[in-house]
Amino acid sequence: MMNRSIQISILLMLSLIWLAQIAFIPVFLSILFFIQIVALFWFYQKQVQKKKTDFPKLAKILFVLVALAIIYISYKSFLGVEAGTAVLATFLYAKALETQKKRDLIILFNFALFVSASLFLYSQSFWMALIVLACLISCLVGLYRIQTSQYQHVVTTVQSLKTDIKHILKFIGLALPFFILLFLFFPRLPPLWQIPISSNKAVTGVSDRMSPGDIAELSQSSALAFRILGNMKQLPPRQDLYWRAMVLDQYDGTTWTSSDFNKQVKQIERSNQEKSIFEYQYLAADYRTQWVMGLEKSVPLDPQFQLHQDWSITPNRAVQRTQPIRLKWVTNKIASEKDAHYLEFEQKYNQQYIQRVDTKSQELAQQLFKASDQNPGKYISNVLQWYKNNHFIYTLSPGRLGQNRVDDFLFQSRQGFCEHYASSFVMLMRYVGIPARVVVGYQGGALAPDGQSWEVRQLDAHAWTEVYVNDQWQRVDPTFIVAPQRIDQGMQDYIANDQQIFGNTEESNWHYQQYSMLKELRIWSDYASYQWQSKIIGYDAEKQNNWLKKLGLDTGYGFGIILILGLLFLSFVYVVVYKWKQYKQRSALDCVLDVFSKQLLLEHKKADYETFQQWMKRLSKDSNRADLFDQANLLFQKIMYLEQKDSKVLSNLKNLLKECSTELKKAKKPCLDSEK
Repeated sequence: MMNRSIQISILLMLSLIWLAQIAFIPVFLSILFFIQIVALFWFYQKQVQKKKTDFPKLAKILFVLVALAIIYISYKSFLGVEAGTAVLATFLYAKALETQKKRDLIILFNFALFVSASLFLYSQSFWMALIVLACLISCLVGLYRIQTSQYQHVVTTVQSLKTDIKHILKFIGLALPFFILLFLFFPRLPPLWQIPISSNKAVTGVSDRMSPGDIAELSQSSALAFRILGNMKQLPPRQDLYWRAMVLDQYDGTTWTSSDFNKQVKQIERSNQEKSIFEYQYLAADYRTQWVMGLEKSVPLDPQFQLHQDWSITPNRAVQRTQPIRLKWVTNKIASEKDAHYLEFEQKYNQQYIQRVDTKSQELAQQLFKASDQNPGKYISNVLQWYKNNHFIYTLSPGRLGQNRVDDFLFQSRQGFCEHYASSFVMLMRYVGIPARVVVGYQGGALAPDGQSWEVRQLDAHAWTEVYVNDQWQRVDPTFIVAPQRIDQGMQDYIANDQQIFGNTEESNWHYQQYSMLKELRIWSDYASYQWQSKIIGYDAEKQNNWLKKLGLDTGYGFGIILILGLLFLSFVYVVVYKWKQYKQRSALDCVLDVFSKQLLLEHKKADYETFQQWMKRLSKDSNRADLFDQANLLFQKIMYLEQKDSKVLSNLKNLLKECSTELKKAKKPCLDSEK
């Protein structure tokens, strides 16, 4: 029952599902699935050579037990989105090991259709959709081949697959207009439930802690971080494009973290909320990203999101979100609240430092502060000038720092990335009693290829500082002093114009070449994914209503009217095309016979079970000229079996059948007269 074409369909279907899951399931489970695919391929090869009929039963049981053990160890459960989908995939792979009969094959391919649809629970990206579509075609080819295998002619496997794929694509093409019509006009219902974000999944992007090298590692990736939608003409200047994630204000000598106070909900006065400069939408590339990256002093317009004391924005509930998030950039000059609790917090967290480490940096801070007449504003300027005078280098490969990280950076290596400058600058502020903190997020970005949105990539990850002077937090970016091109041009152009940022080694040159090759590919790939996300995944009830309004239909009956009329129109078009193709495919002989049949009475028309010879013999009994019908039968046999299909022979048959029709009418007329 299982021929080579069906085996290829099974292997291709399993490989596509494995490829789609490889980034989401545990590594050991992915390896186990891959081993199973290889083993199944080997088994099919042996089956062809030795006529082997069954896979070892012990291997099937061992595969299922090991897979389930990996799933339970990884997820602590067999329920939920990730664990449940992994269990379904395990059962699918196990079913493939015991599939032999026709019934098993039908169950396998239908089960695979269900598992492939469940892949959208992992991701609804453009590339996932392509993999699912390929899996759908593979399953349909397998199901088609199961039904036609007993009628298969002796052809090669490649020719058979080409024919099957051609038929399946034809079927999909016929169904596509109906799918588009239903997609556009079938009522879009709100989601009945949302998929929670798994807590054990790694997220690409800035995290809630920062150590030297973390952001530098991100900045070597050209992957998209998020996209900004709105009127691009209202975007602030590039030097003000600071996309804020969160504040880090606790330092243990190695790592920066955020205090609990920052997570408290922040209330904005209505008068400040009305100072809207720019309304825009934020669309994350990774739905698992916890923080919403907005321009500094942005307020969420969606009640499902909340604003915190450090101006960070997070969802009320961690679920997968594919729709853009609406934000309002109020102003970056809103004064901070000045209550007793807040002042106590400033003294407690934003001035703390470890006195026993980085003593040289503490001495430097005291000297510069004294030289600045203990004026905070003048001191900030002097510190920035000190960075500039001592020829610091901006690089992605700063090397390792010792236990006294600030001292080693300021007095020895003097080369680093933005987190090095932000961290050291904040400590220099705190050493003299000026409250300061680190802010992480992104800076810059670039216009999308169509100029309708703003793309911010992982390489735009950035860290800067905020200093509390004049009763408010003010942004200070020490990176601008060391590498002003990084802020003015953006990280993407800065890397393209100065590959020394990767260092001077051969490995750094390879990193630069890799970045250059992937940059354009990533840009267009992300743009295609955005269009898929915006036009297909993001097609909700609001966009559907706007579409109907453009057609002049504002009532709720518009959906049904267009849907019904559209389905009827498509059905009519398909019937007309089908009839037209049938007419075009008819031979000249069929046309002659149809003309003859229309001239006959109902009782004289050809029955489905009759051959042409039997038909003529029956008609000759109702006529006085039986020889005419014998001649017609003889001429028909010559045309059909001797292939005498020239126009002269067909014309003779047509004339002969016309005489037969006339004779039948003459024979019928006396009978009618006698009845009268």
